[in-house]
Amino acid sequence: MRLRNKPWAEEMIDSHPEVIIPKPEDFKGNWQTIFGNDQPIHIEVGTGKGQFVLGMALQNPHINYIGIELYDSVIVCALEKILEAKSPANLRLLKVNGADLNKFFDKNDVSRVYLNFSDPWPKKRHAKRRLTHEDFLKLYESILVDSGEIHFKTDNRGLFEYSLISMSEYGMLLKYVSLDLHANMPEDNVMTEYEQKFSAKGQPIYRLESQFITKL
Repeated sequence: MRLRNKPWAEEMIDSHPEVIIPKPEDFKGNWQTIFGNDQPIHIEVGTGKGQFVLGMALQNPHINYIGIELYDSVIVCALEKILEAKSPANLRLLKVNGADLNKFFDKNDVSRVYLNFSDPWPKKRHAKRRLTHEDFLKLYESILVDSGEIHFKTDNRGLFEYSLISMSEYGMLLKYVSLDLHANMPEDNVMTEYEQKFSAKGQPIYRLESQFITKL
């Protein structure tokens, strides 16, 4: 993804700590103090410009959402969308690296992880960078509740096939697999910006739901 420099982004981000949490490590294991309730928390790793996580928050007020994005010039677009929507109380953003989730979340802090149109890192030597690699699955498991879930969408067939194998070999339960989500799209589907772009071109959207199996 090519990023356009936005010199004003940092200042805008710093001006809205009520949306983009400045020191998320302070709330590890205690995110209820941010939201003021004990609703389940769902996170999106790589939230991009925020269309998906905002749509989910508006659609599901009984769930708390946290969008995670590293780049100033991208997360500020999500911030603008959220402010325009009058900052739903059940939505926050973190400007952090998704590889560091266990610095900000404790075991049982999160009920579900969303991965949408992640970088496929197609070269074999870059496999460990894929967000469905075994190392990332271990990371998600370390912050999720028992039997927590991963919901994954992509337009990349290779990454989807890799993810199916990776999750299966990890011992996860594949609850739902679609090779063409929009052929029979669920009514509650919230599209990302990329999903709209690729589906408009007639490209199939791949989706899966997987669940960690509690180890006795």
